[in-house]
Amino acid sequence: QHGHLNKIENRRAFEMAMLKKVIVNGPTRWISPCRFLSLESSNHAFNRAAKILQRDGAARAMRAWRELSDSDIVDYDYFRLEIGKRLIDRLDDIKRDDGFPLALEVGAGSGVLHRLICSDDAIDGSGGIGGIRKLVQIDSSELMLKRDEDIPVEGSKRCGTFRLKADEETKLPFPDGTFDIVISSLSLHWVNELPSLFTDIKRVLKPDGCFIFSMVGGTSLPELRSSLVMAEMEREGGVSPHVGPFVELSDVGGLISGAGFNLPTIDVDTINMTYPNAMVLMEHLQRMGEANACVNRRPRTSADTFLASACLYDEMFKLEGNAGGEKDEVEASVQVIYAIGWSPHESQQKPDERGTATLKVGDMVEFTKLNS
Repeated sequence: QHGHLNKIENRRAFEMAMLKKVIVNGPTRWISPCRFLSLESSNHAFNRAAKILQRDGAARAMRAWRELSDSDIVDYDYFRLEIGKRLIDRLDDIKRDDGFPLALEVGAGSGVLHRLICSDDAIDGSGGIGGIRKLVQIDSSELMLKRDEDIPVEGSKRCGTFRLKADEETKLPFPDGTFDIVISSLSLHWVNELPSLFTDIKRVLKPDGCFIFSMVGGTSLPELRSSLVMAEMEREGGVSPHVGPFVELSDVGGLISGAGFNLPTIDVDTINMTYPNAMVLMEHLQRMGEANACVNRRPRTSADTFLASACLYDEMFKLEGNAGGEKDEVEASVQVIYAIGWSPHESQQKPDERGTATLKVGDMVEFTKLNS
């Protein structure tokens, strides 16, 4: 017990040291990239430089915790793991004789999807789930990309991998028609130029290649958004963006079709999660590397505003504890959009040419009335 208490004290001391470092160095480290990008382009919604720093910090903190202790670490990949499982289930439902031997993952993060692909054999043929035999992982955060590279992957013989640092907003460093499938899970919501990225993904896909992804939708975290708006109005006298302007469900189909993909398929989930209080929720977002990265955000939000928003959140979105003595918790909801598109190929289904119909819609309506 004494050794366990020492581990907890060491972790708390480390967290306090990191907090002091952020407080002291925060303004010079974080405000400068934000100001630079806001001057560079007023069309960008997100500060990519700040986002990379945030994700680098989250990866660095996780590795530091592992060095202190292996038993007291909080796994902040729980949400990515759950959505990754749902995305891989959709991939497993695609029946293809030879599978997808060569795959590209955009925004791979710490490699959650690679572990899931390696977790089982392909239904037909060799490789991991989906018939994937080789997965190329790219991410703009090198520290996050290589965070878990020293941890063995169970079933890695099924699917090999290669990690490469690459920015999702620049041209993908691959020749045309390289990959059988491109996958992305919970990373596209921080990309400013989604149409350009989707067009480039189509370029690196082979004919009849598959693009399957999940991304955070526009109605995510409404509880946190409204709490911060009310608190900031009261304490600061104005509002700034805290929860990013994410893509709406109604726009995803247009993005896929506009990039030249065929046979788009889109569905949506709403994930409800519970936390002890709003401060724990905000801490988890930070540890995931999902903190605020909007271009027009305030350079600094006061602790008074955060405390006020946490109190409002706990009061407005509280889930009452049950009779078993559990403490009250708060709810957070996230919209997740799943989509599939295919690069054009002559074997795909096509609509008949305009004017070749043999029946009129009006005739079909009359026929239905007569037989009803």
